[in-house]
Amino acid sequence: MGKISANVSLSLDGVMQAPGRPDEDTRGGFSRGGWAVPYFDPVMAGDAAAGMAEMPDLLFGRRTYEDFYSVWPKRANNPFTEVLNQSRKYVASRTLDEPLAWTNSTLLRGDASATVAALKEQSPKDLVVLGSGMLLQSLLQRGLVDELRLSIHPLILGSGKRLFHDGGPYVPLALVESKTTTTGVVIATYRPAS
Repeated sequence: MGKISANVSLSLDGVMQAPGRPDEDTRGGFSRGGWAVPYFDPVMAGDAAAGMAEMPDLLFGRRTYEDFYSVWPKRANNPFTEVLNQSRKYVASRTLDEPLAWTNSTLLRGDASATVAALKEQSPKDLVVLGSGMLLQSLLQRGLVDELRLSIHPLILGSGKRLFHDGGPYVPLALVESKTTTTGVVIATYRPAS
């Protein structure tokens, strides 16, 4: 059985919406997309490269999968492109149909937490959730996340979709690793406390 890890970029006020590009996710009139880009430094690049070198299977919600597919396969001369293209990608969705367009993609139909729980039980490889806030919230609710890797950026956005919301689950965590980048981002890794 593999473990499920989640990699999420957050602002200090918990916003995870559109860290990468201005046009990434403008739902709700969000106009601050791309907020994480100025903070990317060699520490973060090395951290991302180390995680991708393990070639984990990836787990996406529909929206994040479609966004990644619209960008990554077309990026030439980027070491992450080949890794993302070659990785097995699982997509939790009630609206997509097979076949999925991106190579090595498998559709998980039905209730996301139930299908991911079954996948976790069967998978010999670890699964990494990239972004995918709605999916991640359902996995946290069901207690399926073994590790949260939060890149906490030193800014307050004041609006946007947050990872943790009122009515979410109670999840005691233990800090197992932390590092600070040259730009003030704190990369904190948490696991459920025993």
